[in-house]
Amino acid sequence: MYRDPHQISAGTSSAARSRTSDALYVISVAARLVEMHPTTLRKYERVGFLEPSRTPGRTRLYSLEDIHRLRQIKHLVEDREMNLAGVQMALDLTELLGEISTAIDQTPDMVTLRRRVQAPLRAAFATLGAQQ
Repeated sequence: MYRDPHQISAGTSSAARSRTSDALYVISVAARLVEMHPTTLRKYERVGFLEPSRTPGRTRLYSLEDIHRLRQIKHLVEDREMNLAGVQMALDLTELLGEISTAIDQTPDMVTLRRRVQAPLRAAFATLGAQQ
């Protein structure tokens, strides 16, 4: 486990930098936690499903959020028998539904809520190729 936030490389995303207070796991530990081979984790990073943090020496560091995402991917592939394109769509929709859920939780009045959820809902429908 790695926890030094000062060792995270400058090129990481803001989401990755905001996670630095969480526990971080090297690839072998992360792979064991999700019961996958480390090569599979590298493949999922290559196709863009997740972006683990990196040390200056380029060692991958997986957060608890990454572990949850890997478990979701594993469920979609193994239990739902989705291919990688289906997994990408499901991950995109999960993100949009998360935005909607956050808006519902944080918005006290209906007019503002309606305004905040319109864009994520349109994006979700577009992801599915559905007309609204």
